[in-house]
Amino acid sequence: MIIVSWNVNGIRACVKNGFERFLADRSPDVLCLQEIKIDSVARSKHDFDFNNYEEYWNPAEKKGYSGTAILSKKPIVVKNGLDIKEFDNEGRVETADLGDFYLINAYYPNARALLVRLDYKERFNEAILAYAKKLEKTKPVIMTGDFNVAREEIDLARPKENVGQPGFSDEERTWGRQFLREGFVDTFRELHKDKVQYSWWSYRGGARPRNVGWRIDYFLASKALMPRIKRAEIWDEVLGSDHAPVMIEIV
Repeated sequence: MIIVSWNVNGIRACVKNGFERFLADRSPDVLCLQEIKIDSVARSKHDFDFNNYEEYWNPAEKKGYSGTAILSKKPIVVKNGLDIKEFDNEGRVETADLGDFYLINAYYPNARALLVRLDYKERFNEAILAYAKKLEKTKPVIMTGDFNVAREEIDLARPKENVGQPGFSDEERTWGRQFLREGFVDTFRELHKDKVQYSWWSYRGGARPRNVGWRIDYFLASKALMPRIKRAEIWDEVLGSDHAPVMIEIV
C-alpha cells in the first residue's frame, strides 16, 4: 500500500498546476491532503473529478483557510476532528480506519510570526498526541501531515538563521521530539539517517530552485508497524504546491 501526504496549499490552485496528472502518474492507494482551503459550497462550484478515488473532506469553517481531505481508492471509514471545537472548526484532523491500523491526517498549526499562535499549537500537539495514544491501545497508528516544525538542524537548510523562528523555536522542536519519546518513529529519518532532503520551500527569493528548504511534512508510525514500512520518500521533484508530497510504502 502506498500512502502519500501532501500540503497542497489550496486544492483549486493545485488542480490548476497538475494535481490530477499527479494522481494518474503516481496513483497512491491513499492520499492525505492538508491546507485544502475550500469549503463545501465552494467545492460544489468546481467540477473536481478525481477518477477512481473516494473523497473525504474536512473543511474549515473559515472560507479559504486550512482544512484536510483524504482520497482513497477503496471506501474507508473516516472520522473528522478531535471533538475539540477550537481545532475542529479549522478542519485540522481526519482519522481513517485502514483495517489493521489507524491513519491520522493532520494539518498542524503554524506558530506564526513572533510565535503569536504558539500556545494554540502546543494545545493542539497535546490533544492530538493524547488522541493518538488512545487509538494505539486498540491498534497501531500512523500520523501524517504538515507538522509545521523542523525538528533537528538537518531538517532545514539554514538552522542558525532560523533559531527561535516559527517552525524552529525551542518549544516546537521539543514537541517534535515528544512524539518520538512517546513511541512514534519518524519513518523517513529511520530509513535515511543522514539524508538531507526537504519538503517545503518559501516562495520568496527563489528558495526552491536553490533548495533552501525545510523538512516539515512527516509520517510518524507506531513502532509495531516499522517492520512493514519498506519505503519512506520525499517526492521533491513534484511541483504544484510550495510543499512536496511525502510517501510511505507499507506491506
